[in-house]
Amino acid sequence: MTGIDHGYAIPIDPDDAFKAVSNSRRRQILLSLAQSEDPLTASELALEIAAIENLVDPSEVTSEQRTRVYISLIQSHLDTLDELGVAEYDDRGKKIKPTDATQPIARHIRTITTACYKPESANIEDLSGTNYQTSSMQEGTDGTQ
Repeated sequence: MTGIDHGYAIPIDPDDAFKAVSNSRRRQILLSLAQSEDPLTASELALEIAAIENLVDPSEVTSEQRTRVYISLIQSHLDTLDELGVAEYDDRGKKIKPTDATQPIARHIRTITTACYKPESANIEDLSGTNYQTSSMQEGTDGTQ
């Protein structure tokens, strides 16, 4: 037994995995690919990502919002994911499909996303059992914030 959990092992270099997930649009592409059985088009992804970024229903995404995302996908992100081996991008057809690395890296993205919290609203207990409410704004010594 090798000790590798193949359900979580990502068959790429660690630096490539970190580069792949270092951008929110690339993370969303990988999550979408992991949920799709068919290749996705750059246009489909642009619409989905624009809706997420603008906090609107996909039917409410403007042409400008979609185009802004679409251009970044085809000029940067889709090629990057292909070069890193976490997705396979067809530049001519503007379609992207998963590789063996897509599912495991998407699983890690989901795990990290659900495990994270915003520190400014968290209660932290130190080793002595004292509970501290953290805040992004600390009260000053003169009572001001």
